[in-house]
Amino acid sequence: MQEREAAARRFVNGDVAPLGRIVAMRAPATFFGPGGGHTGGPREVYALYESDSARFAVGDTHFEVLHMGAGDGLAYWTGFQVATARLQGAEKAVPMKLRVTEIFRREGMAWKLVHRHADAHAEPAPA
Repeated sequence: MQEREAAARRFVNGDVAPLGRIVAMRAPATFFGPGGGHTGGPREVYALYESDSARFAVGDTHFEVLHMGAGDGLAYWTGFQVATARLQGAEKAVPMKLRVTEIFRREGMAWKLVHRHADAHAEPAPA
């Protein structure tokens, strides 16, 4: 998780390389992004990560893990990713809070990210 969170910090600064070291490069791999829709296939998912990271100029992020676990070759975490980031061409940084679930698969001695689901966190409407 430390490596994953460090990769997220680099990602919001426009650097996809650390994430590239932990994403799955063999099927299956999927991404359900904050903008809706989905992407499938390891090459397609990584290509989307590359283009998305290029949109960021500077930022910081951290994870608020609600729970996580690992077993026989699979691991997951779920919680929030909280960030303040400035996109390319924007004057000011904007706050972001995403609800996130990520699933990892053991490949040899490494954990590889095989699925990410992230969407905007919305506070519940008042009753």
